[in-house]
Amino acid sequence: MPVAIDDSADRSRNGESHGPRTGSQPGCRRTNIATLSIQRFRFMPNFASILKEEIARVARKEVRRETTALKKAAATYRSEIAALKRRAAETERQLRAVSKSGRPAAPAAANDESIPEGIRFTAKSLAAHRKRLGLSAADLGLLMGASTQSIYNWESGKARPHAKFLPTILGLRSVGKKQTRAHLEAARSAA
Repeated sequence: MPVAIDDSADRSRNGESHGPRTGSQPGCRRTNIATLSIQRFRFMPNFASILKEEIARVARKEVRRETTALKKAAATYRSEIAALKRRAAETERQLRAVSKSGRPAAPAAANDESIPEGIRFTAKSLAAHRKRLGLSAADLGLLMGASTQSIYNWESGKARPHAKFLPTILGLRSVGKKQTRAHLEAARSAA
């Protein structure tokens, strides 16, 4: 639908006469309402683009907040990895030095006292001898002078017995059930 637009303000700037022109006069612009709407929105902020920009800004802020913690964790992990690499390099250097010197590396002992050479202890053998003799862990602990929990730890391999217990453990290999029962009765009566 054609609409007459008063463009008198534009004409006054150009030095033309004042007064509105009608649609029948020459120089009057004819336009339709759709064109007029488009012209108005050209100068009005676009709501969709503003909303899109705001959503993008908030999303960037959230991502930055989330990644800050991850960046800190990554930096911590990198420093820990570097420290582990330094330790590994130092251990390798010590290993090369020991292998060059020709002396064997000392095995790590589980307790302060090391096990004497020639006497071999294995967790499996202790459990097998205890079961062969028909003893409970508490009975074996009473015979050896150790706690029940120590016996379980030795059998599971979590700990190794002190050197003072090794002769008794070695003696279990050569003793029968009857002798063990007699020693157990004597230990119970003494306690």
